[in-house]
Amino acid sequence: MEETNKKRVLIVDDEPVVRRLVHQMLSKDYTVLEAQDGQEAVSIARSQKPDVILMDMLMPKMDGLTACYIIKTGRTTKATPVVMLTAINYELNKKLSQDVMGADGYITKPFTREALLQAISQL
Repeated sequence: MEETNKKRVLIVDDEPVVRRLVHQMLSKDYTVLEAQDGQEAVSIARSQKPDVILMDMLMPKMDGLTACYIIKTGRTTKATPVVMLTAINYELNKKLSQDVMGADGYITKPFTREALLQAISQL
């Protein structure tokens, strides 16, 4: 499959190690874009139009929940699926991210390549 035909996934995490790990897990099947905080994620979502966004919750500058809300309420980005990718495994956070902020999915760390691929394929 040519690079230009691959769907684009935006990985948003302030930890370079996590971004690199997810990049390695997905780069065979997807074109991977990266952002280190929510502010950068919103900018890339608007300019690059990724097919799916995998977003951490706790980040500097702008947290993932705020970035998710901005993306999901934006005129040009509202249809972009956002999956929260976080170490926070509280039902309240899951409910807040999906029911209030508009996230389309919720994956807790640690995760497997299969869990990521399954979450992306469902969207």
